[in-house]
Amino acid sequence: MKYPFDPLIKHHVIISLLLAIWVFVFLYFTEPLDVNQLSTNEKLIYLPGYGLVAGFCYLLFLPFQTYLYQRLKKQWMVLSELVFILTFSIVSILIARCYYLYIVVANEPNPYTLGYMLTAILLPAVATILPIILIGRFSFGKYYEKQLDDQKIEIKGEGNYEGLRLQLNDLICVQSSDNYIEVFYLSGPSLKKTLIRNKLSVISDEFPKLLRAHRSYLINPFHFQRWKTENGKLFVILNHHVEVPISKTYKDHIKTAINSTTN
Repeated sequence: MKYPFDPLIKHHVIISLLLAIWVFVFLYFTEPLDVNQLSTNEKLIYLPGYGLVAGFCYLLFLPFQTYLYQRLKKQWMVLSELVFILTFSIVSILIARCYYLYIVVANEPNPYTLGYMLTAILLPAVATILPIILIGRFSFGKYYEKQLDDQKIEIKGEGNYEGLRLQLNDLICVQSSDNYIEVFYLSGPSLKKTLIRNKLSVISDEFPKLLRAHRSYLINPFHFQRWKTENGKLFVILNHHVEVPISKTYKDHIKTAINSTTN
């Protein structure tokens, strides 16, 4: 099942900062373990460290998140979110434990055991903090999806129920087919084709970012891969090995437009 996901790093940096602040506030006012024995100055020295640990661990896992997102071909799932949250939580607990042992009680002879810390503070803290993280990630994910949806174009058909709504960068090319057009586009990692009753000239006028490559083709220069020459004829190879012929009429314009787009 798909899960709302925001790949923008800047939004995750915001989450990490809010997480660091929330951990500090949580510890300062709930005073778990022996925090109440610390002076105000000591609280202000040691407790922000736990917040920094949480924020740092979240940032530390962003490359892993990006790697997972790319491996899944930009399809973030509920299981992906659970894997991220679980690994982040485990590593955060271990680093928080190290911070406690080697900084907070570095000179103390009898530190709390890991088991006691887990039951008394770490797991309760995680249970309190995780909803904040999940809400933040879910909210940014929904916001990102809404932005993408607002940027979608709609290729309309002449019939009442014909049409296709998609991101411009997911559109690879459009081919004329009698009184219809055949739209080649990406749906996730897969190449799809949809037949719509309309004219290529109408689509060309409506979406000027698409380039006329042939009297029967419009291409999206975003998907340009390479040129191909065969039997004296020029072709352009687009993503997913979509091959489009280039007519002499549009050859110079296409080359200039693609060079300016890809450079």
